[in-house]
Amino acid sequence: TKAFSEQQPQQNSTVSSSFTKMETLVPIKDGSAEPRKPVSRSSSFGSDKGIDLDHKGEQDTLDYRVHAKDAQKGKTISLWHDISLVHLDQNGKPTEYLNFVCEIPKFTRKKYEIATDEEFTPIKQDEKKGQLREFKKGDLYFNYGCFPQTWEDPTFVHPDAEGCKGDNDPVDVVEIGARIVPTGRVRPVKVLGILMMIDEGEADWKVVTIDAEDKWAPFLNDIDDVEKEMPGMLDSIREWYRTYKIPDGKPPNTFGLGERFMDKAYAKSVIDECHHAWEELVTGEKERKMNETMDEHVKGLVRKLSRNSLFLLADELDEHPEAHPEDYPEDDGLTF
Repeated sequence: TKAFSEQQPQQNSTVSSSFTKMETLVPIKDGSAEPRKPVSRSSSFGSDKGIDLDHKGEQDTLDYRVHAKDAQKGKTISLWHDISLVHLDQNGKPTEYLNFVCEIPKFTRKKYEIATDEEFTPIKQDEKKGQLREFKKGDLYFNYGCFPQTWEDPTFVHPDAEGCKGDNDPVDVVEIGARIVPTGRVRPVKVLGILMMIDEGEADWKVVTIDAEDKWAPFLNDIDDVEKEMPGMLDSIREWYRTYKIPDGKPPNTFGLGERFMDKAYAKSVIDECHHAWEELVTGEKERKMNETMDEHVKGLVRKLSRNSLFLLADELDEHPEAHPEDYPEDDGLTF
């Protein structure tokens, strides 16, 4: 079986627009001698076009879910797995933008999140001990959500994460535009920078973005532009994340990298890394690579997510080229 190793950029240097892919032969010890069948390279949803939202259950209850559906075929899809990371234009061509899945609209406080361990990974309101959660600190003043087809690997320690492993979720996104984005909606965004937050011993990256159609978007191209054009915005975001758990009786969150917001190039290197981790998760490669010395709790988390993801994609692998790395052309990397 073919697999690909990826030459990743240094975190603090200029980041290329895509990885250099080098083909190597890697034995897969899964007991299967049959090669995968050739597949056509059809695409996931590259934008919000053709996606309907299906609200199931009563809002403000534990049963409430927001599902995404293929508007043409009427079938349920996954907001985590079936939306491409890179935003595609109306002709299906990659753009400079990424797709942002909104979980929590700005000026609201209910803690909605993608249920990564549920069938079709709908959005639900988080709960603790049977009680629905919301931010006691108050409403967010930015749209909050995640990048699809990314995963913060709980077995990986980023060199700048102060020894902390990934939080086992898609990469978090802060969108600072004027539009209020409803829960479950997909929007194209520009990547501007990133903040390394440490949340109860886990690495929890926060990517700062702006909607591609926002009136400020032409003026914001990197993290320094945010401070120049929107003075105080970055400090406010950091302080919100530092203090939002204090009303729950928890200590303030801390940050890596001297509490700095890193630039766009650095942010994209982290996103690339997490997209590659997601590829390994959904192909089962991550589970196969786990060793006996790994923490059993972490191994259990990876197995559960990996098997749920493979179950979701089993009948539709042709729509997920990332599930067939042997079919990648050599120059097919992430393009920003």
